[in-house]
Amino acid sequence: MAVSEPGVLELVRRGHEERVLRLLGEHGALSRKRLETLSGLSRSTLSDIVGALQARGAVVASTPEAGRRGPGRPAEVLTLNPKAGQTVGMDFGHQRVHVAVANAAQEVVGTATRGYARTTSWARRLELACALVDSLRADLGALQGVGVGVTGAGDARKQHAEAVVEHLAERWNVPVLIDNNTRLAALAEMLRGAGSGCSDVVYIRLSHGIGGGIVVGGRLLRGALGTAGEIGHIPVPDGPDARPCSCGGRGCLETYAAIPALLRDGGLPDLPAALAALEGGDPAVRAVFDRAGRALGMALAGVCATLSPERIIVAGEVAPAVLETAEAALHRHLPPALHHGLRLHPASLGDEVGALGALALVAHESPLLSGYPDPSRKDGS
Repeated sequence: MAVSEPGVLELVRRGHEERVLRLLGEHGALSRKRLETLSGLSRSTLSDIVGALQARGAVVASTPEAGRRGPGRPAEVLTLNPKAGQTVGMDFGHQRVHVAVANAAQEVVGTATRGYARTTSWARRLELACALVDSLRADLGALQGVGVGVTGAGDARKQHAEAVVEHLAERWNVPVLIDNNTRLAALAEMLRGAGSGCSDVVYIRLSHGIGGGIVVGGRLLRGALGTAGEIGHIPVPDGPDARPCSCGGRGCLETYAAIPALLRDGGLPDLPAALAALEGGDPAVRAVFDRAGRALGMALAGVCATLSPERIIVAGEVAPAVLETAEAALHRHLPPALHHGLRLHPASLGDEVGALGALALVAHESPLLSGYPDPSRKDGS
């Protein structure tokens, strides 16, 4: 049966539910009066939303313990129900998978990693990931949804997405969401890392390739083709001899600031050697990294002029060596009225960032995902 798009009233209701759950996740136990103030919802609307959340088991009511409340009749408080259901995040890299499990309050209760060869089949990768999840979910409640991060964008990601979603949905009978793992890292950094407290974030990772993610108004930006955030393929002016890129374009940021480009331009065998030469004051290597930083700043200036983010987060092995030069170039290319003290911030989360972003993907699509129709299911269930 075909699944229709949610109506306006349903979307509004979902928005109200997400707002209430987000506030409970951020603040912990809240009285109804305090929740009403923070949410901006009317008393009757809040009562309706809270009632529905309690019926679904996502929210529970309790009274503060003795000694932790004031005099008089104890006020009822509302909290997220940590036993209402867990979410799973998976991040499939080229040679390893990270998994994370969170409770209904989005508290991470376990993480694990397993390596594999680049040639490992997707069937085997999924088998390893599911075994890790099963080991982490011992004695936990029902599973609510699974988020998955994979490498690549567009067609490269679509090649694996259908099989991954089908396998995991069949195994656990829950909705499965999939996205590029660098974009998911952006979501995780916004919620738990260097972008905490910000709702408009640009994230870029400088490694063997250059990927990025954009969060606008607290939501991950995907774009019409699902390729939003490919900052590495923004062209940076370099005259008529702009370098060809693997994407088919010319003069892309990746051809100047990714690890292969830096090693080629510096005539060095690997990144440790390049960083050692940089630390040793080699002027030729310094010039290579400075050019990469200027190219990065120029690309980010275009992004910032378009999106006006609160924060820019730079991740990856190359980041520490180019941050200062890139920030100076950003401010040089961006009109003063637009950069309003904007700075480049190093990422703060570790290797598990993609799996944490996959958890956030499930929560942000809907904290009650299992209670809604899943558009990816042909039968509409």
